[in-house]
Amino acid sequence: MNIIIMLIASLLPALLLLLYIWKKDTQKEPTYMLVKAVAWGIGIIIPVAVVESMLKLMLFGENGSPTTLIDTTALAFLVAAIPEEGFKLLALWMVLKKNPFFDEHFDGIVYAVCVGLGFAAVENISYVFSHEDWASVAITRALLAVPGHYAFAVLMGYYYSVYHFVNRSPKVAICVLLAPVLAHGIYDALAMASLVNPYVGGIGFVMLIYFCIKMHKRAQAKVLALVEKDRIHY
Repeated sequence: MNIIIMLIASLLPALLLLLYIWKKDTQKEPTYMLVKAVAWGIGIIIPVAVVESMLKLMLFGENGSPTTLIDTTALAFLVAAIPEEGFKLLALWMVLKKNPFFDEHFDGIVYAVCVGLGFAAVENISYVFSHEDWASVAITRALLAVPGHYAFAVLMGYYYSVYHFVNRSPKVAICVLLAPVLAHGIYDALAMASLVNPYVGGIGFVMLIYFCIKMHKRAQAKVLALVEKDRIHY
């Protein structure tokens, strides 16, 4: 029974955010395509884990760990943000490259969120099931980590659609990956500040909350912008 509760606690945040973005889509995508996108998000977990382990080994050695802000920032961007968002973009491209249903601006966000939350759901299971105090981990990640992956995905999907439908400039193409990597890297750098010492961690946590509020406001603005764009178009 406890395992079922832990599984629900792990998956519910991602499912609720998926439901939210699905309801925002006025022209619903085929269910099998959404499942395919989620499956791609789940599928990249293993290669991401392998790449991250190799990069961490290269940066900190076999038994090393980050001890300074420079270390935690390197860990956040080089080990976490770039590999994870890079593989998410690869997964999104695989889902959309020959997708005949990718015909609206908002679709980029829908599919990117499916990929991102597929990844986040499995990652969340691994964190919740690996901690004795799993309830507090589940609550914290439900409020911060999973919504974080959602926001990163919204940014990626927004710029992917802008590039595909509106503006094929190099600047927009770069933003498809750069925007989520920056958001993810800053998020992780602030969250990992506690690895330096408790005082730095406390400051980092306050900054993290502020950053998350700003990031989600920006993500919501991107969602509404593309919903409105499709509404006017149709």
